Amino acid sequence: MGRADARRAQQQRGARKAPGGREGKSSDKRGGIRRFFTWKTILGTFLGGLLLLVAGAFILYFSVDEPSDPNKTATLQSNTYKYSDGSVMARTGSMNREIVSIDKISEDVRTAFIAIENKTFYKDSGIDVIGVARGLFNTATGKGKAGGSTITQQYVKNYYLTQDQSPTRKLRELVIALKVDQRMDKNEILAGYLNTNFYGRNAYGIQAAAQAFYGVDADKLTLEQGAYLAAVIQAPSQYDWATAGPNGKRLVMIRFNAVLDNMVEMGKLDAAKRKELKFQEPIKPKPRPGMEGQKGYLVQAANDELNKQGYKDGDIAAGGWTITLNIDKKKQAALEKAVQDELESKLDRKNTKDRPQDQSVQAGATSVDAKTGGIVAMYGGVGLTEKSESNALRTDYQPGSTFKPVVLATALDTGATTQDGKPITPNALYDGTSRRKVVGSATPFNPQNQDDINYGDPMITVQEATNSSVNSVYAQMIVDAKPQATKKTALALGMVDRDAWPADAPAMSLGTMSANTLEMAGVYATLGNHGKKVTPTIVKQAEHKDGEFKPVNPMGAQVLKRETADTVTKVLTGVVAEGSGKAVRSSAYEAAGKTGTTESNVAAWFTGYTPELVTVVAMFGEDPNSHNQVTLTGTAGKGRAGGSSFPAQIWQAYTTAALAGVNTGEFDLSDAKMGAPAAPTRSAVPTTGPTTSASPSPSSSGTRPSGTPDPSGSNGSGKPDPSPPTKNPTPPTKNPTPPTKNPTPPTKDPTPPVIPNEQPQR
Repeated sequence: MGRADARRAQQQRGARKAPGGREGKSSDKRGGIRRFFTWKTILGTFLGGLLLLVAGAFILYFSVDEPSDPNKTATLQSNTYKYSDGSVMARTGSMNREIVSIDKISEDVRTAFIAIENKTFYKDSGIDVIGVARGLFNTATGKGKAGGSTITQQYVKNYYLTQDQSPTRKLRELVIALKVDQRMDKNEILAGYLNTNFYGRNAYGIQAAAQAFYGVDADKLTLEQGAYLAAVIQAPSQYDWATAGPNGKRLVMIRFNAVLDNMVEMGKLDAAKRKELKFQEPIKPKPRPGMEGQKGYLVQAANDELNKQGYKDGDIAAGGWTITLNIDKKKQAALEKAVQDELESKLDRKNTKDRPQDQSVQAGATSVDAKTGGIVAMYGGVGLTEKSESNALRTDYQPGSTFKPVVLATALDTGATTQDGKPITPNALYDGTSRRKVVGSATPFNPQNQDDINYGDPMITVQEATNSSVNSVYAQMIVDAKPQATKKTALALGMVDRDAWPADAPAMSLGTMSANTLEMAGVYATLGNHGKKVTPTIVKQAEHKDGEFKPVNPMGAQVLKRETADTVTKVLTGVVAEGSGKAVRSSAYEAAGKTGTTESNVAAWFTGYTPELVTVVAMFGEDPNSHNQVTLTGTAGKGRAGGSSFPAQIWQAYTTAALAGVNTGEFDLSDAKMGAPAAPTRSAVPTTGPTTSASPSPSSSGTRPSGTPDPSGSNGSGKPDPSPPTKNPTPPTKNPTPPTKNPTPPTKDPTPPVIPNEQPQR
């Protein structure tokens, strides 16, 4: 047998063995896998896929044309703001942008943007394939907005496309960026990018941003300033140093430092010089020309409201909007005149030596139509060019005793009782002793009444305590009604929990949280609306060619029982009839209201309403240099400037003018429940100074004295009240006290006399 025959015999023996053996099975399996995953099939699949990808890219490239015209956000437009009657109030210019050539932007500033946005800008072909793929994947899978865009892509998006983050828009951006990179010079693209970015503060483009943030032209920007502007474009509203919170400042500083560190890495900045560079804080925001006076504040308030409804700063700033406000032209003029006549004309803001307090006075106000919830007038301050923050919307001051009706509403709505188990009603009795220790509170508290006056002998009704704003009574009442329940009521009425309100704090009864005139107007409007929620709105309608904005209905659901709201309103009419709100009494209207003066007299409020209008007027003491809170005592060369002084006078002057010629109505308080009166037995003239013996109980069902003091400064007569308290907690329908031909109270200056020491909240 030859060698060939031997090999054939061996192969035949192997073939016979294979079907029944493990080796045969394994060999077949390996052979099948090898046949499927051969280098030929793998290479063929790869080349086929690559060919399809190239073909798809080729088709996409030639199917997408570079737009011949820029998009709407790259062209100049204006916003028009109108009064409620349709007449034009203001026009904000087209986009705040001034195009500058690349030679007006220093090389350092240009490099700062390249360092944080696209380090390969001068080398790439206009796209970052890996970055785009990552961005498309994130967008398609819902993991966030598409990212990885080069400067060329961002310019294309800003100039030709929209801010939509869809995969389709991203693909168009990619193709157009390739074509733009082939057609345009790199510096031309960079200039277009810098001139179309939105930087915040209504600034589009590097020139407007330089002016808005640093008050200089673009060619005067330092490297540090340019680094901040390069950092801020990622989130203009969040990163604006003037308004950013702690987290926003932290994030923008991370980007600011990354700009400079990347420049060192790129070899564009010396490492030693990098260590010397420091962050330059931007200037405070300033309004654009034409936004001076109250118009600027009104535009600001309207934009803020639109932002809260989901429209971003850039959406509004892009222009093209016609925004109609609820502002009534005549009422707005009446409010401005009232502030001028009753406050500004009495101040000497130039005499810093003899009248130092006059320099610190700030005023704010909001007036709301009681039937619609529309803001019909608003006062933000002396002018937007002098003060960029609206006093009507500021939240860094406390509302003081204007919060007390919320405490009463809580007690009534929850059926709370006094410490001795008696229902809390307007005629319930409380101990009015100044500095009396609050009973039943986990937090010790013994508040002082204004002027350290002891009210009652020692008992006083809730109505009388509200009239005279007795701190000791309301501190006890909030404990009886529960602070947690009171906070819940406050939030339901429209206050905002921007502070960490303590869980058990009787001091909250004195209005120790922050608030602004807008939300307090909502609280009192809800009380006047029989407990149905009112959310004041300034925007009546906003139209754009791409859509229409319709604000939410300001009139909401029932948040307080009607009986509760009407009872509180009836009590507050008593404050106007015979309490601290007497300065606003008039035969021209029926009114309810409450004064508020914070501790150390740094703020003073009057919040009042008629069946037609709800108006909140506030005064704030703010040092013009440090912006610290300072006392209002000494304003206009007078004494303590409480809520019953200038704020009440402004309120009365405005309301009289705003309702002139109107057939004013009366409150419908048929559901009000005052509670059973306690028969008076003897009088008790209030005394000043702490008492030597306090009542053992904070409340009682015993007798009620009638000789409470006149809150304007004079003492009570000390004579018994001949009529039961239920007969006289509310003013008559048309108050006959002033002469019928003169709706203004005869007292021209109800401001209390000078008090040597600061007093607690009232």
